[in-house]
Amino acid sequence: MKTFIIKENDKDQRLDKFIQKSVPLLPKSMLYKAIRKKRIKVNGKKCELNYKLSLNDKVDLYINDEFFGSEKDEFEFLSVSNKVDVIYEDKHILLVNKPQGLVVHEDNDNSKDTLINRVLHYLYDKKEFDPNEELSFVPSLCNRIDRNTCGIVIVAKTASALRILNDKIKNRELTKKYLCLVLGTPNPKKATMTHYLEKNSAENKVKIYEKPNKNTKTIITEYKVLESKNNLSLVEVNLKTGRTHQIRAHMAYIGCPLLGDGKYGINAINKQYGYKHQALCSYKLTFNFKTDAEDLNYLQGKTFTLNNIYFVDFFKSKI
Repeated sequence: MKTFIIKENDKDQRLDKFIQKSVPLLPKSMLYKAIRKKRIKVNGKKCELNYKLSLNDKVDLYINDEFFGSEKDEFEFLSVSNKVDVIYEDKHILLVNKPQGLVVHEDNDNSKDTLINRVLHYLYDKKEFDPNEELSFVPSLCNRIDRNTCGIVIVAKTASALRILNDKIKNRELTKKYLCLVLGTPNPKKATMTHYLEKNSAENKVKIYEKPNKNTKTIITEYKVLESKNNLSLVEVNLKTGRTHQIRAHMAYIGCPLLGDGKYGINAINKQYGYKHQALCSYKLTFNFKTDAEDLNYLQGKTFTLNNIYFVDFFKSKI
């Protein structure tokens, strides 16, 4: 038997979702059976799976101890660096600059050195996150960018922030702008492009079409050339849709691939400049809330911008 007292980060979620997170070793079938047999109670009373938890609710689980596992003194994230490039931080959110070459979550390489693990180590050292103290919540990334793209990633430090930000991102109430360094000069220098993207998962590559087919999805990319010289252009991009490799493939489609892009670019020119990965950065984030953001209303209208982007410095000083 074990008792959980619902904390701030655990409230406002369904009972079954809470138990699945806090007791992951308990099979769903046994969870449902325990509810029916009254082996799980809230505040000493029979409850339903969809019961919405409130602060300080007492959840009693009359199930075998084997399903609870044991508390760990050491955690996987402690094996990686705690160094993160913090752009902004408060009690609800953390904005970090992900370096090129670092994955956000574990990928097929099963590398433990991920952005989320570095963030968890950072927050653990600040005594703002301890898995032994949390019942179901873990600080989480709200957006993700490719391994070889650098830039701003949003971290929710509280459950309420995660819920709100996921909703705002879904409803496109955040604006994320990218900088890229492309070959040539896009013509026109400012445009909103609409084309159709087909993904080849086996090759991890996409193809752009002028007209749709049954396998394509619409992509809309807004771009603006900021500066051009010596057959290179610094371009700002605003994604109206968010598809796999959208910026890289779309710019290549109009004849201006990203410098360093080995998948959609020109390898001979990439080698000439010594670029092995795409010159692409998620550099600007603006909170454009159209509806109530509850605990995060204070962020309304705020913009955060990265400076000292490696390929911008290269473009400005070396070319």
